[in-house]
Amino acid sequence: MLLSIIQGLFKTKQNKRKLGSGTIAGEEEAINDLLLANTSFIKKTAAYICKRPIDEQDEEYSIALNGFHEAVLAYNPKENASLQTLAHLIIKRRLVDFIRKEAARKEKVLLLHTGASDESVDEQHFIWNEQSIESYTEEQLTEARREELIRYGELLAEYNLSFNELTVAAPKHKDARKTAFLVAQIISESEELYQSFIKHKRLPLKDIEALVDVSRKTLERHRKYMIAVILLLNSDFVYIKDYVKGEII
Repeated sequence: MLLSIIQGLFKTKQNKRKLGSGTIAGEEEAINDLLLANTSFIKKTAAYICKRPIDEQDEEYSIALNGFHEAVLAYNPKENASLQTLAHLIIKRRLVDFIRKEAARKEKVLLLHTGASDESVDEQHFIWNEQSIESYTEEQLTEARREELIRYGELLAEYNLSFNELTVAAPKHKDARKTAFLVAQIISESEELYQSFIKHKRLPLKDIEALVDVSRKTLERHRKYMIAVILLLNSDFVYIKDYVKGEII
């Protein structure tokens, strides 16, 4: 669904550029659909960066929402790895700017109350900007990645898999890896196949054989890798996806 919304949005944008006229009605509706579909992602990204739960009443949520909207308008499938990866980067940038300004304002108020000079305030502001914010955001990103790895490991364990097993099971040749990935993608994007996979916790090999020109033996050989990819593709593990985007195929 998300992919179809994105494709529809870009077709609208292309039409708009060709026509050179005002906003096409479908564009606003497509963007609203994207925002709604990614509400959970937007909140989670803001929470990771702010290190606390974020809801729709928080100013940080509004900033993150605007950041996602900005990403939608800037996204180019030929240049960007994924919309969520680009959105994460923009949301992070906007929230860090907000945190920096708020911290500087509070710091300035505090220093002025203690009788510090404007010159001293400016120096403290510089130190905060250059050191504290950078350290803070990197710590949050590191923690977010760690949390995702733990959750992904727990998810794999439900299918009797581990990271060590995947290291061994991953196809060594690029063509084999690409084939296995494409099969996993077909399953993850098919509601019927994916629900069967989730319900029985195993690949619907018989159904897959009818769809792709890949032998049962090959499917069995790459079973663990395909399960791991399906789980990843249907997850909200933004950081892991970004990290492995050039490695899983």
